[in-house]
Amino acid sequence: MSWSAVNRNFVLALIVLMFVTATTWAQTGTTSLHGVVTDKSGASISDATVTLSSAGQGFQRDTKTNNAGEYEFISLPPGTYVLTVEMSGFQKFEQTNLQLLVNSPTTTNVTLSIGASTETVEVTVQAQVLNTTDASLGNAFSETQVKELPLEAGNVPELLSLQAGVAYTGNRTDINTNTDTRNGAVNGARSDQSNITLDGIDVNSDTKGYAFQSVLPVTQDSVQEFRVTTSNYNADEGRSSGAQVALVTKSGTNNFHGAVFESLRNTITSANDYFVKLAELQSGVPNEPPKLLRNNFGAAVGGPIKKDRLFFFANYEGHRQREAQSVVRIVPSAAMQDGVIQYPCADPTQCPGGTVQGLTATHTIAPGNFGLSPSQIQGMDPLGIGISTNVMIPYLQTFAPFPGNDNSVGDGLNYVGYRFKGPVAIDTNWYIARADYKITSNGNHSIYWRGSLRNDTDAGVPYLPGGTPELTTVNYSKGYSIGYIAVLRPTLVNNFRYGYTRESFGQIGNQTTDVIFFRGLNDNSSGSSNASLAVTNSNEYQVPVHNFVDDVSWTKGKHSLQFGFNINILRNPQSNTFSSFSSASDNPSWYDTAAFANTGKAAHFDPGCSTGPGACTGPAYPAVDKGFGNSYDYPLGTLIGAIPQVNAQYNFTKNG
Repeated sequence: MSWSAVNRNFVLALIVLMFVTATTWAQTGTTSLHGVVTDKSGASISDATVTLSSAGQGFQRDTKTNNAGEYEFISLPPGTYVLTVEMSGFQKFEQTNLQLLVNSPTTTNVTLSIGASTETVEVTVQAQVLNTTDASLGNAFSETQVKELPLEAGNVPELLSLQAGVAYTGNRTDINTNTDTRNGAVNGARSDQSNITLDGIDVNSDTKGYAFQSVLPVTQDSVQEFRVTTSNYNADEGRSSGAQVALVTKSGTNNFHGAVFESLRNTITSANDYFVKLAELQSGVPNEPPKLLRNNFGAAVGGPIKKDRLFFFANYEGHRQREAQSVVRIVPSAAMQDGVIQYPCADPTQCPGGTVQGLTATHTIAPGNFGLSPSQIQGMDPLGIGISTNVMIPYLQTFAPFPGNDNSVGDGLNYVGYRFKGPVAIDTNWYIARADYKITSNGNHSIYWRGSLRNDTDAGVPYLPGGTPELTTVNYSKGYSIGYIAVLRPTLVNNFRYGYTRESFGQIGNQTTDVIFFRGLNDNSSGSSNASLAVTNSNEYQVPVHNFVDDVSWTKGKHSLQFGFNINILRNPQSNTFSSFSSASDNPSWYDTAAFANTGKAAHFDPGCSTGPGACTGPAYPAVDKGFGNSYDYPLGTLIGAIPQVNAQYNFTKNG
C-alpha cells in the first residue's frame, strides 16, 4: 500500500472516529414527533399517509407508516402544527394546534375510524405533552408562558430557577457571585456547569460561567420556546453536568405580527431612604426621596418577505434607569480644612474647651476636647515645617461644598460623614433579528440567519456630587448564527449550524494616574469610600467563540440513529491596568514608632510629649485619649502631607 493511501485511510478513519465520538457534544435546538396509527381494534395500519404542516410558515412534510403502523418526523423546528393522517377506507384524521416544544420529543398516537375518506375527524384540543421517548427530565415553556411569567429584568434564562433541583439565591447584593456558586446550581453541580444555547449555538459566558446569564440578549418578545433539561439529557443535548438550557428565537410567518410596549416607574410614589432623610433633616434641606426612574420599552415585528418562502423577525428592547443611591463618604471637617486638629483628651478635666485659631478663622472646641492650631503643630515638628499649606490645605478645601451631615462614619471631629444621593445611570439597548428562507418550495432544504447585539452602559455613583462615576461598566457583546437543514429523505435529516459569539465586556475607572491615599479619608478603611486603586483602573476582555455543530438523524425501521459533532474554537484575550499605577499612603505605621499619639517620643508629634526631641520630658499639651489614637494620627499625617509608604508598580517589555 502506498504512503498516500495510508494517509487517506488514516484521515477517513479519523473523520469516522470524530463523528462517532462527538455524539455527546451535539446540540439541536429542534424537536421530533412520532406515534403509531391503529384502527379501532388496535391493529396497526401500514402505508398510511401522515402529513405535518404549518400554514404560518408554509411548512409541510410527509411520510408513510411502516409495517408496525409507526411514523416519525425528526429535526423539526419547534412550533405549532397540524397533523393529518389519511388511509383508504378510513376517515381522515386531523389534529390542529399540535404544539411541539424544543428538545421535547412528542408522541401522538392516532386511531382511525372506518368510513369515507371525505369524512374528517378533527381534534382541536391537545392533551398534556408527555415525553415517553427518553428519560430526560425538565420543563419546556411555550411563547405564551415566557411572556406571561414575571421575570426580573426580563432575563429569560432566569426561568431556570423554576425547575426542580435548582438552587437560586436571586440578585442579592450580599452574595459574592465570584466565590459563591450556589446561584443556578442544579442537582448539586456548580452553576458554571449549566449550558445555554440559542438556536442550538453556544451562548455561554466563558469568563464568568453564571447559570442565569446568556452572552447575547434574550428578550421575552424574541423567544419562541425555552426548555431546561436538568438530568438524564441525551447525547444531542448535554455537554456538562448541570442544566441544559435551550432557547429558540422566534421566526416570521405568512402573517404580519408585531408588538409595542412601554412601562415607566417614577419617583412620585417613592418613599425616602431613612439615612438620606436623616441627613436632610440634619442639613435643614427639604425631605426629598432619591430619584427613581425606570423606563422599559421595545417593539417586535415579524412577517413574510416572500410568502411561503422568505420570512423575517426583528426585535428591539431598551431600558433606561435613572436612580439615586444613598451614598456616604468621609470628608474633612471645616476646622481641619483650616489647619486645626482636634482630639478628646485622656484626662477630660484638663480640657475645658474654648477656641483655637486656624489659618483663616477661629473654631470652637467642645469641653473634653483639645484643638491644635497650625502654629502649635509647626512647633511640634522637629523640622519646623508643620502643615502643608501649599498642597494639602488646597486639597482638603476641595471638600468644602460638602459639609458633614452623617455621624455613622468618621471620628466626628476631624473626619466627618457626608451623605448624599448618588446618581446612577443605566442604559441598555438590545437588537435581535432573524431571517428564514426555504430554498425549495417543499421546505426540504432551508436556511436561517440570526443576529444579536447588545449595547449596555452602567455608570455607577461618583465619589462626590458632581464628579465622574467611579466605575462604568460596558457590555458590547454580539453574535450571529446561520443554519442549514436538509431533509434528504423522510427518514434522513441533516442539521448544520455555525455561530459566532463575541463576549465584549469592560470596566472603566475614573482615573489614569498614580494614587495617594490618606488613611481614614479616602482609603476605604471605614467602608465609606470606594476610591481604591482597583476602582481607578480599568479592565476589559473580548472572547470570540466560533461554534460548528452538525446533527444527522436517521430512522431505519424501528431504529433511530443520531450522530454529529460540536466544535468550539475560542480565544480569551484580556487586558487591565491593575499593575500600571503606583500608589502611596500617609500610613503612620511606617514610622519607627508606628504612630504619633501616646508614643512617648516628642519628635513624633505626640501632644503629651512635645517639648523637644528625644524622650518625653513633660507634657506641653493634653495627652490624646488612647481610644482616639488612629483618629489623631491619620488626619495629622494628612495635614502635614508626609508620605512614608510607597507601593511602586514596575512594567517592562520582555523580548524573546
